[in-house]
Amino acid sequence: MLNGVVRYLACPHCGASLTLGDHVLHCPSGHSFDIAKQGYVNLLPGATKLSADTKEMVEARDAFLSAGHYAPVMEALVDLARRTADPAVPGCVVDIGGGTGHYHAKVMDAFPDADGLLLDISKFAVRRAAKAHPRIGAAVTDAWQTLPLQDGAAAMVINTFAPRNGPELHRILHPRGVLLVVTPLPDHLQELIGTLGLLKVEEGKESRLAEQLAPHFSPVATEQLTRTVALDHEALAQLVGMGPNAWHRDAQKDYETIRQLPTPSEVTLSVRLSAYRLSQ
Repeated sequence: MLNGVVRYLACPHCGASLTLGDHVLHCPSGHSFDIAKQGYVNLLPGATKLSADTKEMVEARDAFLSAGHYAPVMEALVDLARRTADPAVPGCVVDIGGGTGHYHAKVMDAFPDADGLLLDISKFAVRRAAKAHPRIGAAVTDAWQTLPLQDGAAAMVINTFAPRNGPELHRILHPRGVLLVVTPLPDHLQELIGTLGLLKVEEGKESRLAEQLAPHFSPVATEQLTRTVALDHEALAQLVGMGPNAWHRDAQKDYETIRQLPTPSEVTLSVRLSAYRLSQ
């Protein structure tokens, strides 16, 4: 719900604080933002160059994550949060590019006194995220633009497989807060890369992450998670259809290829989980 996080929000046009009215957020300068019937708000200040996940992509992600296939990643993220985050730090738990809210909801369960705000460019994802947890508010925004949050408003920032705007993450994080980042490693989904022509993890991705965050953050913990999961044909189709691999692909052709694979098929999950604090 947005009620719990309104005090942390900032107008995307002028940066002023926002007030909750009757199905609307507004600032002293007269900017207003209607709250959709699904409970989320659009805080995009204008045009964006980001491509938003489609309804079909979001449906595939929701079905895949709801089935628990990425449960090991979610559990590792929650464990890292418990070890590195201080519940006494004021502020909300912000999920940047949080999609449908599955990861965010797991973290919120572990921090029962916190309020959460999920930000994503896809209105289809945000619609679902607004109902992912009773203490999560959701808003449409662009991770590469100024985030609609007050300075130091976040006690914790979550970033799973999503864009990282170093200066903005630094601005919104409380001085004693923590940033948690989950990124894929080169062997992530390796069994499907050749068979289905999925995108590989870009060479140098780890070094680029370090470059994005180095001026603003210092790492305090990092770990690698590698697990094997057994996926049937339906889950494989959802996995392909839920992420960047879904763009400009023929879903029917993909499914015909998937049908030739063993069921279940063993697929590797391989990610790095890292915790950061503000650089001194």
